[in-house]
Amino acid sequence: MSNFDALSLVNPGVKQLRPYQAGKPVSELQRELGLQHVVKLASNENPLGLSEKVKTALEAELNDLVRYPDANGYYLKSRLAELNSVTTQQITLGNGSNDVLEILARAFVSDQDEVIFSQHAFVVYPLVTQAIGAKPVAVPAVDYGHDLDGMAAAITDKTKMIFIANPNNPTGTFLTTESIKAFLGKVPQNVIVVLDEAYYEYVPEAERAPSVEWIQEYPNLVVSRTFSKAYGLAGLRAGYAVSHEGIADVLNRIRQPFNMNSLSLKAAEVVLDDHAYLQKAVEINAHGMKQLTDFCEDAGFNYIPSYGNFLTIEVGPDAEKLYDELLHEGVIVRPVTGYELPNHLRVSIGLPEENEAFIKAMKKLRG
Repeated sequence: MSNFDALSLVNPGVKQLRPYQAGKPVSELQRELGLQHVVKLASNENPLGLSEKVKTALEAELNDLVRYPDANGYYLKSRLAELNSVTTQQITLGNGSNDVLEILARAFVSDQDEVIFSQHAFVVYPLVTQAIGAKPVAVPAVDYGHDLDGMAAAITDKTKMIFIANPNNPTGTFLTTESIKAFLGKVPQNVIVVLDEAYYEYVPEAERAPSVEWIQEYPNLVVSRTFSKAYGLAGLRAGYAVSHEGIADVLNRIRQPFNMNSLSLKAAEVVLDDHAYLQKAVEINAHGMKQLTDFCEDAGFNYIPSYGNFLTIEVGPDAEKLYDELLHEGVIVRPVTGYELPNHLRVSIGLPEENEAFIKAMKKLRG
C-alpha cells in the first residue's frame, strides 16, 4: 500500500468524526458466538414485523423496479399533506428522517455558524454539525432531558439551527406542549428550530403537541418524523419533514431526486392507512414498557421514564461489561456511553417473550 493519507484531504470537521455505531445485527452475533437464538433489543425497531397490507403492496410493486421511482413522491406527499392539513409544497421526503436532518444542516448552516442541541440528545445532531464545520453547542441536560431555558440562553448572533428531540433518544424524556411553545416564542426567526418527532406516535394523543399547526405562527419551525419506528419500516428508510413552503423549497433544491426508492414510497403510503397495525404497535409497546419498568422496580434498577419504544436503565459502572455478558446470553441491547451515559443501557421494547428473555438474562447475570 502507498502512503496516501486521505484524512489530510478532508474538511477539518469530518476528520474528527467517527462512524455511526448502529446496533449489532443478529446475524453478526450469531457468527461471532455461534448462537442459534438471538433477541435484538438494540435499535428501537417495531417488533411486530411488516404490516400485512404493506407486504401485499410491495409484492405488487416488484415488477416496476426497473423504473426509477417518482422523484417527487407525489402520492406519499399528497397523503401526508392531507393527514397534516398542509400543502404538498410543505413536505420534504427523506431516506429516513436522518436524511432530512442532514439536508437541513447542509442547506442552512455554514462553518461560521453555531448549532444548539441538548446533552444526551440524538447523535446525528452533533454529527451533521461537525461534518459541515459548524460549532456544536451542547446544552447540559436537566433530569436527562432538554433544558429549554438553557438552550434559549445559549442563542447568539451566530446561532443558525436548534435541534430538539421530543421524545428524546436515547433517554425517552418528553417536553410538554406548553414548554415547547414558550421556547419557540424566544427564538429569533433567523434561527431554524428542528423539532425531531421520531417517536411521536408512541406519545399518548392527549399529550401530543400540535407542532405542525405552529408552523403558521413560527415559519422557522421544521417538524421531522419517521416511518422507522411505530410504522415498522426501518429497513426501507422513509422519513419526512413539514415546514414553511420557503424552507421546503430550499430543501428540495439540494435533496437527491431519488432519495426514497419505489418500495419505501409505496410502503409509507400504504402503512399510513393501516390504522389497526399502528394501534397494535402502540399497544404492544405500552405492554412491553410496563413489563420492563415492573422488572426494574422489583430488581431495584433506576430507569429514565420513557415516552418512546425503549427504556434506558441505570445498571452501574460496569454497563459495558454487562452489555457483553448479555450478548453471550443471546440478548442485544445498546450501550450509551457515547451519549455520556456510561452507567446505562438502552433496551428497546420487543414482543412479550423477547422482553422476558432480557429479564431472564438480567436475573441470571445480576441475580
